Amino acid sequence: MEMSLNVIVAVVVALLLLLTCHGQEQRLLVPMTLVRNASALHAFCLDGSLPAYHIHRGFGAGKNNWLLQFEGGGWCNSLQSCLERAKTRRGSTSLMSKYEVFSGILSNNASLNPDFYNWNRVKLRYCDGASFAGDSKFQNETSLIYFRGQKIWEAIILDLLPKGLGSARKALLSGCSAGGLASFLHCDNFTNYLPKNASVKCLGDAGFFLDEKDISLNHTMRTFYTNLVSLQGVEQNLDTNCTSSLNTPQLCFFPQYALKFITTPFFILNTAYDTFQFHNILVPNSADPDGHWNRCKQDLAACDASQIETLQGFRRDMLLALRGFLKDSESGGMFINSCFAHCQSESQDTWFGVDAPRIHNKTIAEAVGDWYFSRRVSKEIDCAYPCDSTCHNLIPSTQVKSL
Repeated sequence: MEMSLNVIVAVVVALLLLLTCHGQEQRLLVPMTLVRNASALHAFCLDGSLPAYHIHRGFGAGKNNWLLQFEGGGWCNSLQSCLERAKTRRGSTSLMSKYEVFSGILSNNASLNPDFYNWNRVKLRYCDGASFAGDSKFQNETSLIYFRGQKIWEAIILDLLPKGLGSARKALLSGCSAGGLASFLHCDNFTNYLPKNASVKCLGDAGFFLDEKDISLNHTMRTFYTNLVSLQGVEQNLDTNCTSSLNTPQLCFFPQYALKFITTPFFILNTAYDTFQFHNILVPNSADPDGHWNRCKQDLAACDASQIETLQGFRRDMLLALRGFLKDSESGGMFINSCFAHCQSESQDTWFGVDAPRIHNKTIAEAVGDWYFSRRVSKEIDCAYPCDSTCHNLIPSTQVKSL
């Protein structure tokens, strides 16, 4: 009896170990790497901490290929909001998680990420509040805050070059949300660091933020970005071809104005009903003080006909802003679906899988892979909501956090 019990315990322990190992295989945790020499470049997070990234090495046929993914997380456009941000994980690597889960486009599993699983994959942590684009600082008797996103970008790249990035054969610069915007801002600069014969391309996921009036006809997002560019010293780092073409150079922080000046092949991944833009650009709290849109924001079924038409108008404006790129860019790609979501490349559920969103029966991973490797033209635009039954419609249970 005692021997039988021992056998049972041993079997149970073995099963638990197998389950644990299986779970660890499915969940790739990658440790943080601090950029120790960043201070020499004056590259600091908002609070003065060192910038950081997470790297998982490539292998086999992908060992000389690199994928860099900008982390997202909104922005700060005032001293007060940036001082507050500096005390959070969005402004300090000291307060960040020291391990990051790599999934979706960062996965090392061929069945989950068929085209990039064996590449060197790097996640750049976001701690500057200006999409890695500022270069300034503020100091008075009581406070010191760094706006060094541009320097952070440069410091991370310089740290990675001797680790193999400098001899890359293929490279993809990507990012989500504010990180997706960073891909637009840094795409051409990225190519300058890499070998002339390298295949270098860029992808912006949920980074095509529109210069759109809100429902009260105010330019809420334009005002927000203008203040951000001014506070953090971003204008000097914007594309000079773009800034010289506009009376208001700060507008080049919007991808729709900068896009035509980007010469590196670019892929735009965005939903036409991006939930962040829905909640913060189209219907910010300031434009809906009585909360008429609150129920619609949380439950699409609660939207009335007029609200749905407003959302359809936002989609039409996004497609209009992309029309030139769709028509004229021979090297570009796009996947503009009609889901209510925000960021789709880092989530396995939306990147690649049996129930992942599709356009013309093609997943996001397949569309990006077809474009990167030039397997076929990859410019996919979905039909209007609610026609797409593959959408997950990831409306948050609580209101998307405002800017």
